[in-house]
Amino acid sequence: MADRIHFNNAGSSLPPRPVVAAVVNYLEQEALQGGYELREARSADIADVYNRIASFIGASSPQEIALSENATRAWDLVFYGLNFKPGDIILTCEAEYGSNAIAYLHHGKAHGAEIRVIPNDATGQIDLEILERELTDPRVRLVSINHVPTQGGLVNPAEEVGTLANQAEVLYLLDACQSIGQLPIDVDTIGCDVLTATGRKFLRGPRGTGFLYVRESAIEQCNPAFLENGSAIWDSPWNYSLKPGAQRYESWEKSYGLLVGLGEAVRYASNVGIDNIWARVSLLAGDLRDSLESIPGVSISDQGQQRCGIVTFQVIGHDHQKLREALHEHSINVSVSRSTSSQWDLPARGFKSVMRASIHYYNTETEVDTFTDVLSTLLKEA
Repeated sequence: MADRIHFNNAGSSLPPRPVVAAVVNYLEQEALQGGYELREARSADIADVYNRIASFIGASSPQEIALSENATRAWDLVFYGLNFKPGDIILTCEAEYGSNAIAYLHHGKAHGAEIRVIPNDATGQIDLEILERELTDPRVRLVSINHVPTQGGLVNPAEEVGTLANQAEVLYLLDACQSIGQLPIDVDTIGCDVLTATGRKFLRGPRGTGFLYVRESAIEQCNPAFLENGSAIWDSPWNYSLKPGAQRYESWEKSYGLLVGLGEAVRYASNVGIDNIWARVSLLAGDLRDSLESIPGVSISDQGQQRCGIVTFQVIGHDHQKLREALHEHSINVSVSRSTSSQWDLPARGFKSVMRASIHYYNTETEVDTFTDVLSTLLKEA
């Protein structure tokens, strides 16, 4: 961090040293003992990963947790197992992420499901009144939204959505990919039936890790998209049985070194304290928005009543990708979110892309000042 400002935590955060050490230590042991043998020897540590995640998100049991190689795969495993039929309705939001939207469209073409995008309210978050009205249609099969979109600082009102979905007795799938690790998440408070998350973003875990939560009462509604040795047991020549709980969504082959690192990332975040993390992220993001708004030609693109550590902005008259590259040359990491990831959102607002600076609790006020100074200088030189 000493020679580079990392404001791309919504892409992939910097893992703390204990996380790196946990992964390296496991791989070194694996090289000496053998993969199968070490898996058996470290079974208690691996089981503890489920326990830590369950505690971190308020799940009632580690049986409600499945481990995955990424959040998208975890999301797909549930969504593609829902077996939609013609006329079924999927409700989602304008700020939905590209991978999820593609899956909706794919299912719509393949099975005749109808996708209804709930418009934003005046603040830019999902309109709860329209959602409530749409939920009166008995054909609604699923409410599926993201908690925090990849292309903006908006925090969708996940708890209020959960209340409406539960009242209508409709399955509720929440993509928490960008919210896990930066703001408090309690699945009972939110009321989601399914939640998916990644390790590499604000949780500060290794790349190639993610997890899935499926509420025990919803497990029978969610058939796995496919089965193999990790998700089912071949218990007689012509029969199999699903593994209990959410582990029916798992693959047999895993990178246990990375998963041990994920468990360490959850432990680390728990020790820092998610309320402390959220307070620090909110403070720094607010400072960053204020600083950016003072630069001529820069306008904040974030929406919503509540905003988070993802700060998006427009720079009038400049190519965002070239600006990102120029910032990188000054040892500053930011990202660009494009309309190809958010076709229901950015084009409707007249944007082809937005600059994205995503901060975390380990960033500093000095880094915020340096970033805005460098950006201002680049714009003046241009």
